[in-house]
Amino acid sequence: MELPIRLAQLREAHERIKPFIHRTPILTSESINAIVGCEVYFKCENLQKIGAFKARGGLNAVLSLSEEQRAKGVVTHSSGNHAQAMAMAAKTCGIPAYIVMPNTAPEVKKKAVAGHGAEITFSEPTQAAREAAANTIMEATGATYVSPYNDNKVIEGQGTAAIEFMEDQPDLEVLMTPVGGGGLLAGTALAAHYLKPALKIYAGEPEGAMDTFLSMQKGEIVPNKTTNTIADGLLVTVGDKNFAIIQKLVDDILVVNDQEIAHAMRLIWERMKIVVEPSGAVPFAALLKYKAQFAGQKVGIIISGGNVDLGKLPF
Repeated sequence: MELPIRLAQLREAHERIKPFIHRTPILTSESINAIVGCEVYFKCENLQKIGAFKARGGLNAVLSLSEEQRAKGVVTHSSGNHAQAMAMAAKTCGIPAYIVMPNTAPEVKKKAVAGHGAEITFSEPTQAAREAAANTIMEATGATYVSPYNDNKVIEGQGTAAIEFMEDQPDLEVLMTPVGGGGLLAGTALAAHYLKPALKIYAGEPEGAMDTFLSMQKGEIVPNKTTNTIADGLLVTVGDKNFAIIQKLVDDILVVNDQEIAHAMRLIWERMKIVVEPSGAVPFAALLKYKAQFAGQKVGIIISGGNVDLGKLPF
């Protein structure tokens, strides 16, 4: 399989979005290192604009549109972080944003999307309902649809976090992300493949939405029929564009349950003094669960976001 995105495209994406994003810090904790028995480096995308890595992919997708496309605006569906990313990117470019959000999305994310001036349409919390609402808006407005994850421009943008990570911490041996739709994981795997092929790539995935784990076992996409996890950013089924990359370049998917996610989330809050949302704690939960596998290694974790609904903390 020829990879759909080249290193030059990842580099171009990084240059394109650099003026609009934060180069997020890498934090460490001696107490966490002692608990897991390895050196852990956290790339804090919870400190990114909009509080999540999704700002990268959203900006790259919007900034790559033609003038004609921009004039009609953009449409997407998302439970929160991609919605905020697209709303912010559209505001940055002065174009309309139409966002479909499930009515169950966290209040903090609904408010943030509205705060960027996007027009929100609420739908039932199913993939089919979200897609149907987005299609209706596209037909009515002529807006360009940007997938939350299954889009090469989005994948390119998400891969820029790993580029920065490897530049700032060049001796990493393992790199871990969460996986939902797969944009961050696919982008990370591509960046590592081109810049540091020996780097091992893993993803944490919640037991209540473990489609990528099952898909890797079966060799084809196994959609989520039901989802039940506190990691609300990881409820979607992996995209086919992402899965093709993940299948080829990712070493393993590590599954964790909600209790393990909540424990990891609490540990980050307590030891690191930073806010992380459940989805963002999933790869650290995987490291805690499978720590024997990573003993003594230098492990990088991308904390994907910090947009947690403080009224619904799991601890």
